[in-house]
Amino acid sequence: MVRTYKEAVEWIHGRLKLGVKPGLKRMEWMMEKLDHPERRIKAIHVGGTNGKGSTVCFLRHILQEAGYRVGTFTSPYVEQFNERISINGQPISDVDLIKLVQIIQPLAEELEQTELGGPTEFEVITAMALYYFGKMNVQDVVIFEVGLGGRLDSTNVIYPLLSVITNIGYDHIHILGNTLEQIAFEKAGIIKAGVPLITAIDQPKALRVVQEKAASVRAKVYVIDRDFTIFAHEPTTDGERFSLQTPFASYDDVTITMLGAHQVKNAALALMVADYLRTYYSFLIEREHMYNGIRKAAWLGRFEKMDERPLIIIDGAHNEEGIDSLVATINAHYPNRGVHVLFTALGDKPVAAMIRKLETIAQTMTFTTFDFPRALSAEQLAEQATHRNVQCATDWKQWLKEKRKQIATDDIILITGSLYFISNVRNFIKNKYN
Repeated sequence: MVRTYKEAVEWIHGRLKLGVKPGLKRMEWMMEKLDHPERRIKAIHVGGTNGKGSTVCFLRHILQEAGYRVGTFTSPYVEQFNERISINGQPISDVDLIKLVQIIQPLAEELEQTELGGPTEFEVITAMALYYFGKMNVQDVVIFEVGLGGRLDSTNVIYPLLSVITNIGYDHIHILGNTLEQIAFEKAGIIKAGVPLITAIDQPKALRVVQEKAASVRAKVYVIDRDFTIFAHEPTTDGERFSLQTPFASYDDVTITMLGAHQVKNAALALMVADYLRTYYSFLIEREHMYNGIRKAAWLGRFEKMDERPLIIIDGAHNEEGIDSLVATINAHYPNRGVHVLFTALGDKPVAAMIRKLETIAQTMTFTTFDFPRALSAEQLAEQATHRNVQCATDWKQWLKEKRKQIATDDIILITGSLYFISNVRNFIKNKYN
């Protein structure tokens, strides 16, 4: 039995060796043993390829402004493991994490002796979150972010008030399928009978799959650019400004501090969800709560400015669609600045395509690696590059220290790729490069 925080986290991470095991049988077994904590939670379920974390963040801030206590279950973490299970943005305590592991560990060991096999790391963490919000610390509402896919994701044991799908893109294709239709089918698996869906999917083929699933279970669908519409969008010096028309209200001159057109879509999704909760579930959300919440929202590691002169930006763009959004944001907000890119990625990503897109904005391209099982080497990444100014950096910390002294003060250091890597970089920069 674990007794310290270090032992608890080590036990959880020890489950990583089991890899990814899609399916809900192990989760259902644990929920039965725990007397179904998932049935006691007022939940909102957020799936999609990119933008899940930002959408959760926008929605959480709106609900907090309205005075609600909001639980969140997100992944991965950026600063500390505990933040995956949070209340009003505050990670759970080390003491509570230890208690949760003490409850779930015996179940995991018992489950290992069955034909279902032991639960994975993500299944264990999901069970911990469900028990925490269902039994230990019940909240007004809990927002659950899907881990991978949807249909067979361990979070899919919940029956939410609303389902949200941000968008569909090519990620985890070795598990979810290599066509938009196949990926959309997996994402659509979170849609429940009679539970409304709000989505920002804009590809016709993917949207058709999702609508067919929703129709089959009689779930109402609200689609961006059809049922709720963004207009008058313009970049500002410190964010974005836009207006939104929903079926229930009009919101003019909404401002956000997260940069990029993709964040405008995520904010619009959150506003539409809040509007629906206000209209149909009697949530006491005023217009000022929506405006203030959206404006205050900030998401770690997503186009986050870490230093000035030179400007250092970190962004966890870990797939092709994420890189597209990142490049568009740089072009919209910093069109005439020298950009020095530091990039690394995991081996299951379409790195050649990602690198090609980054090369369009880069003055220099530097590749590195980090301590993670699936991380590619700097040399493997460099082989995919066609840029005229390419280098490899074995020690990215030393590279960063030197680069910020070498470049012009109005240039930009852009660090992107794996979110796991971005977490390391963020902690390093916060400690002032020491």
